[in-house]
Formats: sequence, structure tokens, C-alpha cells
Amino acid sequence: MSGLRVLFLGGTGIISSACTRRAVEAGLDLTVVNRGKTSTRPLPPEAKVISADVSDPASLNAIAAQNFDVVVDWIAFTRDQVRARTDALRDHVGQYVFISSASAYQTPPARLPITESTPLRNPHWQYSRNKIACEDLLTALYRDENYPVTVIRPSHTYDRTLVPFDGGWTIVERMRQGKPVVVHGDGTSLWTLTHHRDFARGLVPLLGHPRTLGDTFQITSDDVLTWDQIAHTLAAAAGTTAQIVHVPSEAIAAVHQNWGDGLLGDKTHSAVFDNSKLRSVVPDYVAIIPFEAGAREIVAWYDEDPTRGQVDRAIDEAMDTLIARYAL
Repeated sequence: MSGLRVLFLGGTGIISSACTRRAVEAGLDLTVVNRGKTSTRPLPPEAKVISADVSDPASLNAIAAQNFDVVVDWIAFTRDQVRARTDALRDHVGQYVFISSASAYQTPPARLPITESTPLRNPHWQYSRNKIACEDLLTALYRDENYPVTVIRPSHTYDRTLVPFDGGWTIVERMRQGKPVVVHGDGTSLWTLTHHRDFARGLVPLLGHPRTLGDTFQITSDDVLTWDQIAHTLAAAAGTTAQIVHVPSEAIAAVHQNWGDGLLGDKTHSAVFDNSKLRSVVPDYVAIIPFEAGAREIVAWYDEDPTRGQVDRAIDEAMDTLIARYAL
């Protein structure tokens, strides 16, 4: 794998930033394309940088013409975007890696654990339906012309900047102020949180691997918690306690549609994953960062600079409305 010419379309996001570091540590010849608009997650100095907008066809064609062994597309969210990328890269890439989403799986899942063969169907969330459409296109390209595609499905992956509740820092701020917080359902549904450094341990060995072409892999942690446990863990990291009020997801959606869409299309239902397929190709893969450690990283990062801890006023007000109705 060392020496592979790898291109990341994007590379400073929550998931991709850990993968850029892991890639250069593994000796990959990494080039990152971005627009240079974020400094939250700086790129490693070993990475070459192309400042460009890949939505511009001329820029995309010029980049593709440089020929890469692997291209990882972190920033394709629609079928048209994937079509443009794969057209430009045709005959210029040895492996096109599309970052999909575990939210594309059947929602709710008919059985657990979720595997790569779990059907794709999410009638609740447009984001997920768009990812499914992208995967459908890539499957056709592989079947019809042996296009060198690999699909990756992350689940809920976080870094120190991402509080894993809608509204971000809002829930921590409320807990520190002694206010109750909303957790959807009865708080007992199971959820998998994956630290971005653990995800990178799974992804980078798949790059350039001949047994990945035409195939799909999910990369998740085996760290499974209830949503109540997630809230209590976050509160403990913040030096406080969580007063939880349980509210049905449908009721949340009626008060705050975007919050509700994300719940009904993803977080409401238990999500436990089987990583056996990944381990068949990456035998030493193991996620080693529990959420207790990740939660401490999150709180430390926000406390380091108080301006980071912004409250989402709409979510905050929605919580107040829902708590007034559902608190015992």
C-alpha cells in the first residue's frame, strides 16, 4: 500500500480529517482537494493540497487527468455529483471510493446486527435516499463496465468537535445550567458511536486493496450504548448530571422538523453493526476509543474556547416546549 497515489476529494471534515493523518502515516502519497475554507482540522504537512472547487467541470477534469491509484470522494451527496466525478475519473483511477452512509440501510432494520447485506431503504430522510441513489448508480457502473468502485458506509462517526445530539453543544449547556434535556423515545434504543480515529484505522487499509473492488464495507465501532447512557456519559464528562425527559420522536418532529427527520430517518431505531466483513480484509481492525474517552475530548475542546459552545436557539426552545408537555 505504501507509495499509492491517493486523492481525497475533501479531507478536513469530521471523518476525513483523521483519515488524512492515517494515510500519510501509512506512507501514502496523498493529495487533498479542498477550497481552503476551514482551519478547524488542519491537514498534515505531508499532504499535497490542490485548492479547487470540484463542482467546476474544468477543475475536476484537470485534477482527474493527473491519474491516481485511488480517489476517495468525501463530498458527493447526490447522484448528479457522483455521475460527474465518475465520468471525469474514467480511465484515470484505479479505485473510486464513495463515502455513503449507514443511514441508507432499511429503516427501521428488520433484524440486528446490521450487515452490508441489510436492504437499503429509508423513506424518512432525503439525505439517505440521495446516498442510496448514488450507490445504485455505482452498482450499475461496476456491473456494466467494471468501473473500479468501492462503497464505504460509516455510521455515526464523531470527533472532538461533534456533540452527538441534535443542537450540538446545546444539550451540554442545558445540563450545566441544571435544565432538563430531551432524549427521544424511552432512551433505551441502542446506538453505535464511532470515533473518527477508529474509522480511519478501518478505511486506510482498504485503499488500493484488490479485494474491495465492486464491494461495500461498513466501518463502525463495537461500542454500543443506549441514548440515555450517551447523555449521562456526556454529562459526566462535563462535570454535571443529566435530567432526562423522554419524548416520542414523532412529537419532536411535530415541533422541529429537521430534528425529527434526523431521528425518524436514523437515530430513533437501534443500530448495532457486524464488522466481520471488514475484518475479513483488515484482520487487525478494532475500534479502541470508547465514548467515555471521546466525550472527555469533546468537552475539553469546547471548554478550551468558550466561543465554540454555541447554543442552537431553535433546538433550545423546542426542548423547552417539549419538556413542558412531557415532563412528569
